[in-house]
Amino acid sequence: MIAIRFDRFGGPEVLTVVDVPRPRPRPGEVLITVEAAGVNFADIHQVDGSYLDAGALPHIPGSEVVGRTEDGRRVLARVSHGYAQQAVAKESALTEIPEDLDAGAALALLVQGLTAWHLLRTAARIRAGETVVVHSAAGGVGTLAVQLAGQFGAGRVWAQASTPGKRRLALDLGADAAVGYPLAERADVILDAVGGELFDSALDSLAPGGRLVSYGNSARTGFTPVDPARLGRLNAAVVGFWLRPTLAAPGAFTGPLRELLSLTAHGSLKPVVHPPYPLAEARRAHEDLLARRTAGKVVLRP
Repeated sequence: MIAIRFDRFGGPEVLTVVDVPRPRPRPGEVLITVEAAGVNFADIHQVDGSYLDAGALPHIPGSEVVGRTEDGRRVLARVSHGYAQQAVAKESALTEIPEDLDAGAALALLVQGLTAWHLLRTAARIRAGETVVVHSAAGGVGTLAVQLAGQFGAGRVWAQASTPGKRRLALDLGADAAVGYPLAERADVILDAVGGELFDSALDSLAPGGRLVSYGNSARTGFTPVDPARLGRLNAAVVGFWLRPTLAAPGAFTGPLRELLSLTAHGSLKPVVHPPYPLAEARRAHEDLLARRTAGKVVLRP
């Protein structure tokens, strides 16, 4: 089968198209013929060596796919090597999805959707009437967080994005305003995947009792150390978030994912999907994601 693999760490240029043997499922596992594979920033960190050591090479990235099992079920699945025509998943990692649900939309709900849900519910502990600022509001997580914040009772949802087109997208998804810093008034919750100078500006913009949730560093620069005394003066909190350990908690996966699927089925949540890339063009997908040329969920089609 055809797959995307990297044999050394680096940028998107290390991703190559290879012909490899089809995976063989072990007991408790299922073989899936891949309809679409999701692309995440975590994949970029795998490729550059941030998430893996040299002993893991060569490596086929990809943590999520939509596809069909050998017994005919259409599923959304967590996997380890998804950039391929076929992948293997544990039976417990499968979620059956409707035939009429777009594959890209389904993939948007797995990593990005669960991230947005837990950022608001688990990390920020959003309360009704609060003002929420979403950084990278046109990204995979951001487009969903803008919508979910409204669903979860936010009084106002403000979007921060890098271009006029992306700001318009966020407004079309329900954001009340597209904002820059300094904010005209302070925010209760700020969701930050960028880091760097934007993180510093956001920290100064929290309302008393506000929460700045940091869940990424797409600026790829170091964070300014946070002085606890500064947090005390602001009467605010900085919360770190990582999805993987969050999903290890009881009830953290199945219930939220079912809610996301239900909201999507009823039209209350509309995942944004970037035009798909052919599997063989995974390198270009990574390049565009790094250059912020994408909006919404990025998907590869074998």
